[in-house]
Amino acid sequence: MLSLPFFSQLRQFAERQALSDTNGTYTYAQLIQAADTVSSRLGDVASQPICFLYPSSFDYAAVLFGIWQSGGIAVPLCVTHPPAEWAYVLSDTGCAQVWVHPQYEAGIREAVAMLPHPSEIVVQADFGGLLPSVGTLTTASEIYLVNEQAPALMIYTSGTTGKPKGAVHTHASIAAQIQSLSDAWAWQADDEILNILPLHHVHGLINILCCALWNGAHCLLRNKFDAAEVWEWFKRPSATLFMAVPTVYQRLIQHWEQAPKNVQAEYSAAARKLRLMVSGSAALPVPVLQRWQAITGHFLLERYGMTEIGMAISNPLIGERKAGFVGKPLPGVSVRLVNENGEVQTAAEAMGEIQVKSPTLFRAYWQRPEATAQSFTPDGWFCTGDMAQRDAEGNYKIMGRLSADILKISGYKVSALEIEDTLLAHPAVQACAVVGIPHAEKGEQAAAFLVLSDDAVLPAVQQWLKTQLAPYKQPTQWLVVNELPRNAMGKVQKSVLKMRIAN
Repeated sequence: MLSLPFFSQLRQFAERQALSDTNGTYTYAQLIQAADTVSSRLGDVASQPICFLYPSSFDYAAVLFGIWQSGGIAVPLCVTHPPAEWAYVLSDTGCAQVWVHPQYEAGIREAVAMLPHPSEIVVQADFGGLLPSVGTLTTASEIYLVNEQAPALMIYTSGTTGKPKGAVHTHASIAAQIQSLSDAWAWQADDEILNILPLHHVHGLINILCCALWNGAHCLLRNKFDAAEVWEWFKRPSATLFMAVPTVYQRLIQHWEQAPKNVQAEYSAAARKLRLMVSGSAALPVPVLQRWQAITGHFLLERYGMTEIGMAISNPLIGERKAGFVGKPLPGVSVRLVNENGEVQTAAEAMGEIQVKSPTLFRAYWQRPEATAQSFTPDGWFCTGDMAQRDAEGNYKIMGRLSADILKISGYKVSALEIEDTLLAHPAVQACAVVGIPHAEKGEQAAAFLVLSDDAVLPAVQQWLKTQLAPYKQPTQWLVVNELPRNAMGKVQKSVLKMRIAN
């Protein structure tokens, strides 16, 4: 069970600081009481989807836990999405209630109006300022007992291969994710972490917020990334953990490089004292890893996971971390590589699709039994759609999405990520993305989108790449752009780039 154990966890730390947002700092006791308030207004919503739209804040956490306490399925919406995308999720879930912060109420009502039967959805927009005064803890959080296999959380996939699907996690799979990371990364009550990631994805929601609260740590919530604020936060004596996506580390590096020498020294010394820094949600370019290590002394811990499986593979907290690799399977997680003929690859230096078995796995895609069945093998392994290579020591290197990052050029399988990593080693390349486009004779060819320090250096970059990669790996189309389209987690939207070429 998660609901009762999770709230029991929170109650252990009643007087400790739980959360800080732009409005203040709150204790665990205050969080429990606010969740009680939400739960009492929700009533019994067992196994019902409850959509909610809040900025990264104390109120977000209170609504999340209030939904869980009442037995509902929490469906967090993305604050940066337009009303049409909110309408899609509201319709797909069939939810009867949507909880929304007042600043997003107008947009949500616009989304509700797009639905065939808008009057069937209740919009709750008046939660806020209801925080009870700190006193004796209520016991409402222990009244509703939740079966551990009951659905608890629905996270929508990014929709790279079609319409977004709601991946449903149970209380048990969430608890397994939290416990796995708590053990692997040695979370403790004295930790403090700054969360600048969106809370409608596993990275920000589970890896940071839930892990912090499960362990009695202090989590600072921010709605947007500000490089100066992050560097200043590193200076806090209490700061111990930081997790982000590669683009955040790139921007932190740029901010450091633009700072005066004395400030650079202060920043580097502050960052060096943190016990752990993690990168995930997208491939970390090796040049970024190396530059960050030079600035802060931290060899970033890379890990691999996805919406449906939580975290599955991680570099070690203590021990050797290999650049370009995401490490080995986490405790309790089984991973195998399977080739295109369905054969399990056991040899050293094997390559194939990553398949996973783990208690962290999601239960199903919401109301999509066929898609769920297609995602699992007959013997119960989840097919991730990601290609990886395993070295002789058992470390995994992600080669990319089978659907987007593995190109088939003249009979060769080419990793778009390998080309991107190589290009990023050139000092003039600030960002890049490689996509595959159809070719009548070769099957596919590579197209490279580049953000350059100076557009005039493109010919030099092209010539340089010929000295780094085999001829069949060379892009045949080159496009210089001002920026790359990215989603809320910083991942490059390669489908958008392919459409640009097609158009």
